[in-house]
Amino acid sequence: MILYLMRHADAGSRLRANALLDSKRGLVKEGKDQCVLMARALGGLKAQVDVIVSSPLKRALQTAQFVGTELGYDAPVEISPALSPEASFAEFQEMLAEYAGHEAMLAVGHNPNMFQFLGRLITGNGGAAIRMRKASIARVDLDHHPPRLQWLIDPRTVRNLYASVTKSSRPKTSRK
Repeated sequence: MILYLMRHADAGSRLRANALLDSKRGLVKEGKDQCVLMARALGGLKAQVDVIVSSPLKRALQTAQFVGTELGYDAPVEISPALSPEASFAEFQEMLAEYAGHEAMLAVGHNPNMFQFLGRLITGNGGAAIRMRKASIARVDLDHHPPRLQWLIDPRTVRNLYASVTKSSRPKTSRK
């Protein structure tokens, strides 16, 4: 199975005082733009998913829904507590086993879980220090042992790539 691990998009400042209010925090405009950008990047990379699973928190669910809509995914986004901020790696592994019959899955969650889960998947012991900015997506091939990280992209990189491909690659010269 191909696993696309995605950190939720920008939801503004964290509301530390109240965990209940923080769990209901939705995406800000920048976060919605990140979702569209990253979904288009996935489309450009010919990524196809047959199941999207999200953390139950609002910002992750919104990220999953926006990306799914942009990709043309028409099934409902599934919710798993194994992607919530307090989930353990064992719970994450159980979720992967539950969806093992699928060819490709997009899983949307939170840091520090996402980079910890990614590190443990590809090293077996979590020794990898991987930075996942908001709305970052990692592609992991779970059919290899150990699973193989194929790429990791974030919105900054995608914006820079878009900007560079819209400019001419030829140096400007005078033709007098």
